Amino acid sequence: MTKLEKEEILLKGEITNQLNSIEYDDVSNRIFSLIKNYLIEVKVDSSGWNRLFIDPKDGRYWELFYSNSELQGGGAPTLKYLLREEAVIKYNLI
Repeated sequence: MTKLEKEEILLKGEITNQLNSIEYDDVSNRIFSLIKNYLIEVKVDSSGWNRLFIDPKDGRYWELFYSNSELQGGGAPTLKYLLREEAVIKYNLI
């Protein structure tokens, strides 16, 4: 698993249909690995779909969301850097 680099601000996964199954690309698989093994979950929004994480190395906030709501499971994941101020407002942090 490649940890998040300082210059990264957006990881957008993609999916493809392969003979009646869905395949996630390398970016999606990296996102899944980061949220499972590295990033620390802070909060889930009221919809239950968006989740806020923090990078234990540098304290940056990351939002996980799925931008293809028309697809089952919301499609491929996206991990986006949020400024602290954005995270505080959006996720009602203290």
